[in-house]
Amino acid sequence: MDKIKQLEKEYAPLKEMPSFKAGDTITVHYRIIEGNKERIQQFQGVVIQCKGSGSTATFTVRKMSNNIGVERIFPVASPFIEKVEVNKHGQVRRARIFYLRDRRGKSARIKEKRQNVSDNK
Repeated sequence: MDKIKQLEKEYAPLKEMPSFKAGDTITVHYRIIEGNKERIQQFQGVVIQCKGSGSTATFTVRKMSNNIGVERIFPVASPFIEKVEVNKHGQVRRARIFYLRDRRGKSARIKEKRQNVSDNK
């Protein structure tokens, strides 16, 4: 087992990614190759789950497009991910928030986590 993990560390260079977890709203800039053209597509949504560790880790992002829920699974070590931006940190009590699939409208909202700012006087 340890030899496998050592090989993963050597051959799978991971890009720097911001820390995020389930409930956070992120934007993934994903490179798409169509024929001989190449473009970058932005996929913005809520992180539903983070799964795995090391080079096999993945995260699932859900967004609503024309009142249809779209989920996409991104491998963390994918060479097609240009960058990941964290837009909002959400406040949830679960690591996997699959209950969002059944919710519509205001009940599908996630509270935003507030950052404590201390005044130095």
